[in-house]
Amino acid sequence: MSVQAQTGGGLVDAYGRTATDLRVSLTDRCNLRCTYCMPAEGLDWLPKPELLTDDEIVRLVRIAVRQLGVTEVRFTGGEPLLRRGFVGIVERVAALEPRPKMSVTTNGLALTKLAAPLKAAGLDRVNVSLDTLDPARFKELTRRDRLRDVLDGMAAAADAGLTPVKVNAVLMRGVNDDEAPALLSWCLERGYELRFIEQMPLDAQHGWDRSLMVTADEILAALSAAFRLTPEGDEARGSAPAERWLVDGGPGSFGVIGTVTRPFCGACDRTRLTADGQIRNCLFAREESDLRTALRGGASDDEIADRWRAAMATKKAGAGIDDPTFLQPARPMSAIGG
Repeated sequence: MSVQAQTGGGLVDAYGRTATDLRVSLTDRCNLRCTYCMPAEGLDWLPKPELLTDDEIVRLVRIAVRQLGVTEVRFTGGEPLLRRGFVGIVERVAALEPRPKMSVTTNGLALTKLAAPLKAAGLDRVNVSLDTLDPARFKELTRRDRLRDVLDGMAAAADAGLTPVKVNAVLMRGVNDDEAPALLSWCLERGYELRFIEQMPLDAQHGWDRSLMVTADEILAALSAAFRLTPEGDEARGSAPAERWLVDGGPGSFGVIGTVTRPFCGACDRTRLTADGQIRNCLFAREESDLRTALRGGASDDEIADRWRAAMATKKAGAGIDDPTFLQPARPMSAIGG
């Protein structure tokens, strides 16, 4: 009998969806101050005693992989490369049996230094956030003059073999929505896989405005004026959130993640662990389940696995962003993890 069968199965919700993709936030801190994410002065960061230790993170990932059927682990933040023990965490997770696929979502600032060590430790690939190719606009958006560091970091990731390098871009009306064709051309030239993401209501200021969000339809219309687009179809998408399109017949492609206007909740396969040890069964959930207290209170692996299963069993059918009664989560994206 398999380990999963012995311990009661995987992370299945009431609608029959099974979570096999674990998002692990390593820190709520970030070294950028993107206008659509947090204020210029930053936020009140989590106190260090509340953060999971490296050992606690590895233990929870081990439970998820060995007992709950998780096959993919994405490290997030905040900015996960700020976590001093990150390379060691990757190395220890890579040693697990079965070995999960591992990736990281990062702003790319530290990749020139860390890409090669992370690859050697066992990381498979990276997602890098990049909303503009214009240095002045980048400085305005992030409140930091660091575009060159991001671009160099992406190149270092590609050179290290952390491929495919995926690029996440958020377009905002009147800010950078004119850059869609240029971003796509730039990524295709370098072999990067671009994903346009609709701006989501996860900012710390709670200032998200649907009217300022550039929709998936608008993104595709702008790109259709410059390229010949062919949908890859649902078979290529699977449980991935991005609808994928071939450019000028391929092989180059890109994706559009329409979280707000084209929700994909029915195929969601994610579970989320915050940097302070809380389980979130949806990115937009307003409730969390505490694993840190159980972990530090002496709970066994089986007990923690059961708590995790219980948390996932209460997952709602959908995020509800399109519902007039939708309420934004109290925690911002930097504290939840992407």
